[in-house]
Amino acid sequence: MEETILAIDNGTQSIRAMLFNARGELLSKSQVHIEPYFSIQAGWAEQEPGYFWDKLALACQKLWQQSGNMKSTVKAVCLTTQRSTLINVDKNGQALRPAIHWLDQRRVEKRRVTNPLLHAIIKLIRMGDTVAFAFAECESNWLRENQPDIWEKTHKYLFLSGYLTWQLTGNFVDSIGCQVGYVPFDYKNLRWAKSGHLNRKLFPMEMDKLPELVPQGQVLGVITKQANQKTGIPEGLPLIAAAADKACEILGAGSLNPETACLSYGTTCTTSIMTRKYVEVIPMISPFPSAIPQTYNTEIQIYRGYWLVSWFKNEFGHAEQNQAAELNVPVESLFDDMIKDVPPGSMGLMLQPYWTPGVKVPGPEAKGAIIGFGDVHTRAHMYRSILEGLTFSLREGTEKTERRSGIPITSLRVSGGGSQSDQAMQITADIFNKPASRPHIYETSGLGAAIDAAVGIGWFSDFPAAVSAMTRIGRTFEPNHKNTDIYEQLYQRIYKKMYGRLQQLYHDIKDITGYPER
Repeated sequence: MEETILAIDNGTQSIRAMLFNARGELLSKSQVHIEPYFSIQAGWAEQEPGYFWDKLALACQKLWQQSGNMKSTVKAVCLTTQRSTLINVDKNGQALRPAIHWLDQRRVEKRRVTNPLLHAIIKLIRMGDTVAFAFAECESNWLRENQPDIWEKTHKYLFLSGYLTWQLTGNFVDSIGCQVGYVPFDYKNLRWAKSGHLNRKLFPMEMDKLPELVPQGQVLGVITKQANQKTGIPEGLPLIAAAADKACEILGAGSLNPETACLSYGTTCTTSIMTRKYVEVIPMISPFPSAIPQTYNTEIQIYRGYWLVSWFKNEFGHAEQNQAAELNVPVESLFDDMIKDVPPGSMGLMLQPYWTPGVKVPGPEAKGAIIGFGDVHTRAHMYRSILEGLTFSLREGTEKTERRSGIPITSLRVSGGGSQSDQAMQITADIFNKPASRPHIYETSGLGAAIDAAVGIGWFSDFPAAVSAMTRIGRTFEPNHKNTDIYEQLYQRIYKKMYGRLQQLYHDIKDITGYPER
């Protein structure tokens, strides 16, 4: 039997264990759905760290049950996880409190930058709100302010990737490619920040609480006897450093050059390019480590991206949910059918998808908006306007990326759950007026991690060779020129002006209601 790589993907909604071969084919897969978080207080999102480990083990055990004797073919293991979920552990790796989930919205009360010189520089470049927002959002700042006893007992402060790496190998290490969040990481030099770096001041902590960092494609450790007994993964197999899920998506989609933008249609929507040049698309908002050493992923995100589809389903799609259950089909396929007869532009219904505000894009005061309602509009128009609004926003972010990088984007790769919708793919091609390609496989995050492992164990000499062998385009959607002119006018004349026209109203709403907090 041919050799395989075990890729584990701990996402927001589920954990998948997958076996890939050297051609990037998914030979076997198991999936365990998870409860993303629990909340004991408004705005909080937490989960027991052991819950993630238990569900990962269950996913692996299910994989071995359904894949027969394929376990013997596995030559390496790789791991990719949701970003920015943080865990405090003691010297024995035991969690000291629930993990703070990436969807958590708690903030510290003290948000002032006290260093006079730093304060003056931030004021000069007009980034005070952004810096204050980041300081307030930092989970470790909240812990030191509100749970100092927990912080004092903390031996290591880990992302979920680092916690699961410890469970698998017994080592307090993590991949450079997984460092995405409010930690003292130097995103330009791809290492822990040295003394004097801005991130050491915004996110202060004892540096010995952080794990050792390992470059993508190198060995984090080997599977221990204890991990073998719980997961069934063969003892002694190497765990190869991969990257966070969005970075692995880009690699798994085959987006190796900055002329190809990778759109991720997941809980958070993003537009990204991979580049060897450090580019801040928004000043003071760093690009993140990519899944390839010494490269970056620029990123602009819509925090509640295709979560809006779930929101619509839960609030307005009860009939389709019941019908989907009877037919045993995904409810999203019924939504696709529902909007086939809705014309481009949703008969003037325009949506701005800022259901949750961002740090700088669009800004912490922003809110979602839908304008243009009339008596002709139905749920179908509203659903199509969600897809169109998300895509308008991603186009705006992609154009910012082009301007800052100086490199024109000529094609699109689309991954994530939303990419499985033909309607969403066609809307993407039409609004961007560029070909939009769906990768050959849905599990691009797991595939990207497997590519890291494939290079790490020597299946391929370098990443271009691995990407050439393991990725390919599944289907390309070409722009429909009957639609592109309508979308171009709506984008230029309406969508791009909406935020500027509404921004002061957002501030006024915040002043009156106190929401969103800043």
